[in-house]
Amino acid sequence: MAGMNPAALSLEQAPPISVPLRFFLTAPVFGATAALLLIIFGGDALTSRWAPVTLAVTHLLTLGFLAMVMVGAVQQLLPVLVGSPVPRAKWVSRIMHPLLTLGIASLVAGLAGGGTGLMYGAIALLGSGFLVFVAVTASSLLRARSGHFTVTAMALSILALTITVALGLYLALGYTGAIPMARQYTDLHLGWGFIGWVVLLLAGVAYQVVPMFQITPDYPRPLMRFLTPGLFVLLGVWSLGRAMAMVPDVIATVAAGLIAGGVLLFALATVCVQVRRKRRLPDVTLDFWRLAMASLAAVVLTWAVGLTLDKLPGLLLGVLFIVGFAMSAVNGMLYKIVPFLVWLHLNNQRQIAGLSLVGVPNMRKIIPEPAMRWQFRVQAGALVLLMAAAVWPVLTSPAGLLLLLSMVWLGWNLLGALRLYRRTLRA
Repeated sequence: MAGMNPAALSLEQAPPISVPLRFFLTAPVFGATAALLLIIFGGDALTSRWAPVTLAVTHLLTLGFLAMVMVGAVQQLLPVLVGSPVPRAKWVSRIMHPLLTLGIASLVAGLAGGGTGLMYGAIALLGSGFLVFVAVTASSLLRARSGHFTVTAMALSILALTITVALGLYLALGYTGAIPMARQYTDLHLGWGFIGWVVLLLAGVAYQVVPMFQITPDYPRPLMRFLTPGLFVLLGVWSLGRAMAMVPDVIATVAAGLIAGGVLLFALATVCVQVRRKRRLPDVTLDFWRLAMASLAAVVLTWAVGLTLDKLPGLLLGVLFIVGFAMSAVNGMLYKIVPFLVWLHLNNQRQIAGLSLVGVPNMRKIIPEPAMRWQFRVQAGALVLLMAAAVWPVLTSPAGLLLLLSMVWLGWNLLGALRLYRRTLRA
């Protein structure tokens, strides 16, 4: 575990390896399913943000891939980074995982035209699954011993997730016809999900994970103190103006601009600390993060240009944020977290058995570097083609093919780490 600071982690409180891995291994399956829909439907999948197949692909990537990984990661990071484990973590994960998995599958099938019964099932399953997740996470954060800025960022991201899920369930009820469809809340659902849940959580985790794993200096202290609370408050102001007309339009517009500035500041700060990293060995996870930060900066710049021209390219912004920023950052984190978990649990098992650590593989060997490197190249190629497909839909199927290859490759690499863990444990 060269280059890490074990003293900064509460390693003895880590949950069983099965807790996060069941979520991590499910995520590529949903990502691959989204890719298959892109291949099958081609340009029809990227013609309009309201098209059923577009909604299905979007939720497969945001809920199926991103949320699955993030839910699994939070259960792992709460005890290790924050010092407050999830109570009965194994049983909680066994309850949440099927609820979320079946809920996502029902939602996607319902959005794709499977009928209102599937939508009602998705509402019940996803509502229950996220309720459990929010409850246990909030309980852990309230008991947190750490005073690090990560705790505040996590707490605000969980609150943002609650708002996102509530808006999503309301919109889903509108989709069934049970209540009037309130499409004016769609942008709020996106804003709280993308900025409130994804950016705030990734920023909070990055404050500790980037310096630890990538051997960089710490983020600037003022940024860690003010960025996530500031973004949360600005999201609230923007929401009041956007949906409820409780603040003037000009204030809501200023709030949106400040949110964009804060997001861009996080991207630039991340690149700056990574440029000053102490170890210069090649690291594919660093490349994932650089791609993520470049995509996040491109989101802000594209949004600003679109606002100036009074024509926001919604599909391109979605591709840049979901595939370019969020999936790249999450993919890079997986390639650090999973080898670390395998190393940690094998180390613990050998210590319990009173054995030396000679048989524990080096973290860098758990997932071979070439396998990660080639998957990164395929994922980057898929991003480029998807960006082009947002303008020229004829490229959607080839983009989907590359995304499918990337997701299958990611899943194979993660399964390889699990196989190595089991093989070494038996030995």
